[in-house]
Amino acid sequence: MKSVTLKDVAKAAGVSYATVSRALSGSNQISKATRERIVRLCSEMGYTGNYVARSMVRKKTDLIGLVVPAIENEFMSQLAYYAEISARARGYNIMLCDSEPDLQQEEKVVQLLMGRMVDGILIVPQSPVTYEKIQAFLDQIPVVFVSENLRDQPQSYVAVDNNRGTYLGMEYLYELGHRKILYFGRRDSTTHQLRAEGYLQACRKFGLEPRFCDSSFPRSSVENGYHLAKELFSRPADYTAIFASTDSNALGIMQAADERGLRIPEDLSLIGFDDIPSAALPRIELTTIQQPKKAMAVQAVEMLLDKIENGTQGYIHQILLPSLVQRSTCRALD
Repeated sequence: MKSVTLKDVAKAAGVSYATVSRALSGSNQISKATRERIVRLCSEMGYTGNYVARSMVRKKTDLIGLVVPAIENEFMSQLAYYAEISARARGYNIMLCDSEPDLQQEEKVVQLLMGRMVDGILIVPQSPVTYEKIQAFLDQIPVVFVSENLRDQPQSYVAVDNNRGTYLGMEYLYELGHRKILYFGRRDSTTHQLRAEGYLQACRKFGLEPRFCDSSFPRSSVENGYHLAKELFSRPADYTAIFASTDSNALGIMQAADERGLRIPEDLSLIGFDDIPSAALPRIELTTIQQPKKAMAVQAVEMLLDKIENGTQGYIHQILLPSLVQRSTCRALD
C-alpha cells in the first residue's frame, strides 16, 4: 500500500510541489480558486499530512496524553469526553490510555506518551503510589493530575472536595432521621481516604457509630459493588442507610438488594458519589453527590495548556465544590 504524497497531488492538479505546499499552508501567494481546487483534490485522493515530520520541525505535536485507570467506568469516560472537547477547542487532540488497576502499566503508558512526544499529560492516578512511580518524568514534561487530591505534593491537580461531599451526604441522611449509616467501598486511594474521612467527621459531629463495609477490590465497578453487597446482605443488618463511595458501587448494591428482596428506599436508603449518567435513569434515580466533571476537565486542560504554551512554573491545587443531587433512593424515617 502506498500513501498519497504532495507530489501525487501536484501531478493530479497540474501544478508544482511548491504550489501545493503553499495552498495547504494558507499562503496568500496563490489564488483562492487554486487553493480550493488543491484542497478538494487532497480530500478526494485521501492525502493526509505528515504530522510526525511537521512536529519534528516545530518541536510541538499539539497532542495531549490522558491516562485513566478504567475507561469503561462512566465517570472516567465522561471526564475523558469533556477533556477531549476542551482540548479540541484549543487546537489540541487527546491521546487516551487506559492504565488498568496496574501501577506498572500506568508507568508504561506515561513512558509511551512521552515517546510519542505529546506536549503534556493529564493523569487520573490509581493511588498515592502513582506520584512516586512517575516522579522521574515529572520534570521532563508538563503534567496535571485530575480527580485525585495529592494533598501537599508539589504538583498541579484539579479535584473535587471529597471530604465535603461525603459530609454533605451524611448531613442529608441525618436530617432524614437515619442514625445507623454504613459506609461502603474502598479506602485505598487518597480520593477514597478523603471520602471516608468526611464520613467519620460527620459521625463525630452527629454522635453516630461508624460502620464500614470495606472493599478489597482494586477499582470501583457495578460488578464489584454487587459481589461485596451480596456478601453484606447475607449477614444481619444493623443499618438503615448505605453511603456508597461511588455510584458504580451503588448500582451494584441496588442489584444485590433486588435479588435479596430488599426495597430501596422502603427497606434501605442508599446514596452514591459521582453522579454518573446511569444514576439519573428513570428506574434508578439514585440520590448522589455530584462531581463537577465538566468544570474539572476544562480547568485541568486549561492548567496544562498554560504550562505548555506559557512555560508556567510552579503548581496549583484546584479544589472544586461538590453538590447533593436528591432523587428517590433515600427516605425519611418515622
